[in-house]
Amino acid sequence: MICLEPIGPDNWREELAVREDQKGFVSDPNRILARAYAHRRQRSQAKLILEDETPVGMVMYFDWPEAGQYVFSQLFIDQRYQGRGLGEQAARLTLDELRADGRFEKVCLCYVEGDDPARRLYEKLGFRPTGEVDGDEVIMALDRL
Repeated sequence: MICLEPIGPDNWREELAVREDQKGFVSDPNRILARAYAHRRQRSQAKLILEDETPVGMVMYFDWPEAGQYVFSQLFIDQRYQGRGLGEQAARLTLDELRADGRFEKVCLCYVEGDDPARRLYEKLGFRPTGEVDGDEVIMALDRL
């Protein structure tokens, strides 16, 4: 069973990492926590992805009120737990949290060009490319939560 747990003083030191060939596609946990802190005024949420009691990854999102949407900023599954559908389950739980929050109906995210597994996952969840890019990152949006 997958669940999301807020990251706090008792669990922020979990040792999680992606494979070496994936490091160009996702931030490491410390950068994700720094980004969550930087966006704290936008109600950022950094969460551990747990399978039962085992930390298997991280997710982070925040509000972007100026654009009237959420930013689904980070998602990764530790290299030891990949290939089991946990990323999709965690992404769906995250979208459920955003729906329940109800502040915005739209969600945006980006993935690094070449990260085809991420692109396929986001497309499966209903995200579509906006036609915009930010450096090597392709911007996608889900227009209706």
